Amino acid sequence: MEQPRPLLRFCSRQDGTQYWEVDPHAVAGELDAYLGRFSFDRKQCPNATDALYRSLAAGNFIPSGQTPLERGWEHFSAVQTEGGHWPGDYGGPMFLLPGLVIAAYVTRSPFSPAEQHLIKRYMLNHQQDDGGWGLHIEGPSTMFGTVMQYVSLRLLGERADAPHMTRAREWILAHGGATATPSWGKFYLAVLGAYEWEGCNSLFPEMWLLPHSLPVHPWRYWCHARMVYLPMAYCFGNRVRGEITPLITEIQSEIYPLPYRDINWTAARDHCAATDLYHHPSLILKILNIFLNLYEKWPVPAWRRRALDFILQYVNAEDDHTQYIDIGPVNQVINSLCVWHAYGSESQPFKKHRERWKEYLWIGEDGMKMQGYNGSQLWDTAFAFQALMESPVAEKFTATAAKALGYIDRTQVREEVRDHKKFYRHDSVGGWPFSTAPHGWPITDCTAEGLKSMLTAIAHGMADKHTLEPRLRASCDLLLSFQNKDGGWASYELTRAPEWLELLNPSEVFGNIMIDYTYTECSSAALQALMHFNKTYPDYRSAAITGAVERGIRFILGKQQSDGGWYGSWAVCFTYGTWFACEALSAYLRWGGTAQRDACLASLRKAADFLLSRRLSDGGWGESYKSCVYKKYVPAARSQAVNTAWAALSLMRIYTHVPEPQIADAVHTAVAFLEGEQQANGDFRQEHINGVFNHNCMITYINYRNIFPLWALGRYAAMRETLAK
Repeated sequence: MEQPRPLLRFCSRQDGTQYWEVDPHAVAGELDAYLGRFSFDRKQCPNATDALYRSLAAGNFIPSGQTPLERGWEHFSAVQTEGGHWPGDYGGPMFLLPGLVIAAYVTRSPFSPAEQHLIKRYMLNHQQDDGGWGLHIEGPSTMFGTVMQYVSLRLLGERADAPHMTRAREWILAHGGATATPSWGKFYLAVLGAYEWEGCNSLFPEMWLLPHSLPVHPWRYWCHARMVYLPMAYCFGNRVRGEITPLITEIQSEIYPLPYRDINWTAARDHCAATDLYHHPSLILKILNIFLNLYEKWPVPAWRRRALDFILQYVNAEDDHTQYIDIGPVNQVINSLCVWHAYGSESQPFKKHRERWKEYLWIGEDGMKMQGYNGSQLWDTAFAFQALMESPVAEKFTATAAKALGYIDRTQVREEVRDHKKFYRHDSVGGWPFSTAPHGWPITDCTAEGLKSMLTAIAHGMADKHTLEPRLRASCDLLLSFQNKDGGWASYELTRAPEWLELLNPSEVFGNIMIDYTYTECSSAALQALMHFNKTYPDYRSAAITGAVERGIRFILGKQQSDGGWYGSWAVCFTYGTWFACEALSAYLRWGGTAQRDACLASLRKAADFLLSRRLSDGGWGESYKSCVYKKYVPAARSQAVNTAWAALSLMRIYTHVPEPQIADAVHTAVAFLEGEQQANGDFRQEHINGVFNHNCMITYINYRNIFPLWALGRYAAMRETLAK
């Protein structure tokens, strides 16, 4: 009998590259019926469960293990790729996909009808009752989210008079119209031709030609801000704009309360809806914009041309360094627009960009979305490997561990990118990226987790200590080079500018984007890796490591808040930051650190009090994403498996040094909660969103629901007798 054609197929490679193939001949009804097998109701949970991928990877998997820990690893092993990594949904932000839809329309690179339907399915699944869309899938409606989805849906063929479009348009007009879109939204609309460049504040391409010694030179920006505003400046300087088609003219008439020709674009530059305003523009930025906008009336042609030529050269270098993946989805899309404008739609650079788009797209039961990276492959795999190797059941999952280790090993950066100093890149060799080797941008905590994984493999006899020594020395060197003067570690690079540069943050919707700040999580990961390396290779740079560790521990101690917790900048939130901090302090004590022993013990006791005071009546912990936004602990309505796992992992580390009975009791009840959350197939329910960036935008880490509960259950199994005393 002929097999039915696969409507959706997941593909992955040994290097971690992953993407979905959609049958171009599939029709809407088929796709809806296929995805309809997996329930999705955003009112119950806005996060998809990755039921589609997991059904394709594991089918109707039935575990045979005798314990929750065994069943959990059986399930998670079943959804591992042959290449060793764990794929998963890394979506959540609602402004990413519309940027790609706009770029596809402007460059006349349409998605297939089947892909268009899946994109529309995603957007409509996340429309809120009031007709709008949020900045992310769990947030309230915003102008940025609503305008971007509305315009995208119109570009994808939705009629303006459809009920869901009418509700969206009513929301937009009721909140001031699209002139109240934040600056990033204004940029996308200007490229599309549904907004005038005159209504955008200057992006001043000539800034790239300023002396490098100035603290405002863009080379000092956080790399994500640098690599986004770089191609934005090219588009602004060239006034890149798509064709004004009849559809664009219709959109112009739909999203503004005034006729398009009557809009005062100059007055619209600083107009931002109250629903979106998270970071208020400073007075200094407003004054600077006045002068830069005045300059735009009479730019110096030679200076402008020189600046744009350098920017295009830099765009080309970023494309080359990352094999056209680029550092993230926003700059990948805008780089695509730059090379389309510079070289044309038939050029090889644009075709290479177009080919990479699919790696940013993910399909869940809610539809096709755009991820915040080309995946979280290395990050998830390194955590999963360490969790498994700490577990007493590791010997039953040797194939899982070997595949994961193989992926981690292959993903380490082995070669320096060309002209990396010219294009403001920190050294790369020895590091690990967040996702894949082709992406290649090393990150401090990813490098640390990669290094910890390799050292763990050596400790378990899975890798040869002497063979790996040159590569792991390079990792140690890189981590040491990343340490900042305050003793902490930032994300991708050294902190290159003072914090007052944040006064020039023009984004309105994000906080702390201008420089690479030092973070508790990155610092903890680096410290743990350096101490583990020192134990494995005690003769290599021992004095430098000791000094770095002492400075780093002081940084961690200094970041503890008065209530005993640590703010987490990359996940939700205090349970996450506190877990990282406790791991670092415990590692220091186990490493044999003495200079700050008493301070570490006191800090751990305070952390235990913090966690115990936040425990819910069911024995678990639940934290809302609003903790990240408001920078204070906001409990969720019920306990969450991931928050509970982070709290339990922290308390077990604390108990090693502070063996108090109330801590052991809390661990017992947390584990009971986690076991109760496990489903019959060994999986855990998908709950609230776990990740965050720049304080205000949440992002999904779908594999966290497996990794961290299993890590906590594994550590508990290893410590059961100790905790029972």
